Amino acid sequence: MPFLPVTMEEMKERGWEQADFVYVCGDAYVDHPSFGAAIICRVLESKGYKVAFIAQPDWNKKEEFMRFGRPRLGFLVSSGNIDSMVNHYSVAKKRRQKDAYSPGGKMGLRPDRATIVYSNKIREVYKDVPIIIGGIEASLRRLSHYDYWDNKVRRSILLDSGADLILYGMGEHQIVELAEALDSGIPISEITFIKGSVYKTKDETRPYDFIKLPKYKDVVKSKKEYSKSFMIQYENTDAITAKTLVEEYDEWLVVQNPPSPPLVMNELDSVYALNYMRTYHPMYEKDGGIPAIEEVKFSLINNRGCFGNCNFCALAFHQGRVVTARSHNSIIREAEKIVWEPDFKGYIHDVGGPTANFRGPACKKQETEGVCKHRQCLFPTPCKNLKIDHKDYVSLLRKLREIPRVKKVFIRSGIRYDYLIHDKDETFFKELCQYHVSGQLKVAPEHVSPKVLAKMGKPTREVYDRFYKRYYEINKKIGKEQYLVPYLMSSHPGSDLDSAIELAEYLRDIGHMPEQVQDFYPTPGTLSTCMYYTEEDPRTGEKVYVPKSPREKAMQRALMQYRNPNNYDLVMEALKKAHREDLIGFDKHCLIRPRNFGGTVFKGSKTDRSKQKGYTGNSGGSKKSSDFRGNNNQKGKNDKKPKKKTIRNVHKKKN
Repeated sequence: MPFLPVTMEEMKERGWEQADFVYVCGDAYVDHPSFGAAIICRVLESKGYKVAFIAQPDWNKKEEFMRFGRPRLGFLVSSGNIDSMVNHYSVAKKRRQKDAYSPGGKMGLRPDRATIVYSNKIREVYKDVPIIIGGIEASLRRLSHYDYWDNKVRRSILLDSGADLILYGMGEHQIVELAEALDSGIPISEITFIKGSVYKTKDETRPYDFIKLPKYKDVVKSKKEYSKSFMIQYENTDAITAKTLVEEYDEWLVVQNPPSPPLVMNELDSVYALNYMRTYHPMYEKDGGIPAIEEVKFSLINNRGCFGNCNFCALAFHQGRVVTARSHNSIIREAEKIVWEPDFKGYIHDVGGPTANFRGPACKKQETEGVCKHRQCLFPTPCKNLKIDHKDYVSLLRKLREIPRVKKVFIRSGIRYDYLIHDKDETFFKELCQYHVSGQLKVAPEHVSPKVLAKMGKPTREVYDRFYKRYYEINKKIGKEQYLVPYLMSSHPGSDLDSAIELAEYLRDIGHMPEQVQDFYPTPGTLSTCMYYTEEDPRTGEKVYVPKSPREKAMQRALMQYRNPNNYDLVMEALKKAHREDLIGFDKHCLIRPRNFGGTVFKGSKTDRSKQKGYTGNSGGSKKSSDFRGNNNQKGKNDKKPKKKTIRNVHKKKN
């Protein structure tokens, strides 16, 4: 099956006079199931619909959106795999230099707020054509939301885009229902019944059995009202228990229908069995291809959803907390295809998803009664109903290892160590170390301070300590020298300088200095972002300390890399401000030395680097792939591997 048409000539070659749908995307055209646009288009194609594709159009030229003429049923619009603002800007609001979803990594081929810009341009050209928006950007901005880049509460993207409908979540069920409704002649204004959709209306009698959110004008004025609105949304993300939500604006009612049920196993299998080309369109070869395909080309997605539900992660709002998985046969068939790719070297890079080692719902109750509204499955301790079992995942990995031409099967997309460590059967833990680690395993404790971990929804430091102790014991027993690389986050709500210093002391004690550090990034759809904006916990109304000044955030980042000479002044300032001068000196517990001692000046100059034992030569900085935490399936995919010298220091003192 060839790529979808990207020009009128290609459409004519197929014998089409008119496309049913034209998909407009902020990403380059990559026909691979790790890209949401590819899935939606292939699902429509499998149902007999004709879909044409416009990738990264020049938004200043209306002719770009007229490439295929007027579609018979409508335009589908998405910013791509990542929110366009996250894609364009670092947490410091500085313009990024590269875009992994564009040809050759070139930045600037899509506009800021791409979904809004594309939809408005289409509306200029086609006044009454149905416009349906989806993808991560539309999904997480479907109702009023705090926008970090404008530093204000923005209204629903449905209103700003001028679109007719939002399909939120993963979208396969919704897109088929929508296509069938439009194809049967139902006007887009009357399609108000699809689960997993958001529509606008002026008819107050249209929605039924709903919860009314605080009015938009009140949410903008009052952070208390914003918190109230957010919590209602947060508690209505489950397909079984959620109610319809109604948000009132001056001119419209925006109505969010309950979420669409997650795909069950046979539906997931069908989606991943569609005829993807599994690579980018050949038109990009001259520009060096699309960088984002590199890590996922030889990876396998085995599940969807995440019951881990970290507070800084948007997965609950987008994929949901109920985990569903593909069958072994489906995954094996995909693996048997990729081993025959010309550039396959014998290594399957990942068998994962949002969380690699989840293969089903957290408990039986979730399947019939939905997820708990006021209880998390793993935090603060595992729920007594949580089913902790890796047998199915172990069986899958064993089958993959036996496929001819496969040398190694890695797991890179994220292991929930706080789930793994509570499994009394250590078979998976042992086989993970024996077969599936490429020298280093990345896990995400995020912090060590109890008050910060509580706001993150992460387990206590003791859980991580127990995990890494056992990890090294297993590796020692099997004779492997493998290391743990912890993901850590600075400046999360609840983190003051004392907490940041506590984390720095922990890094000192375990002998680890991270090459890259991650600052908390307030993205739409997370409980942590609500805390960042309102400076209170929306669940309790409790006040929360939030580091917001660039200077303090810089100090918290610097403390995580206190050995870096370039961070000396910031670390000194932080320690003095926190009255922790006891950490300035020559004892082994000190983080830095005094600036002047015996004629030696410790200023962080290159000539002094030899005196800063343990420095690795990298000043760090937030990596784009770490900024999204749950906004997509590629967490950490683009992170560089830490240098071996650095990795050898990880937990050195404990082993």
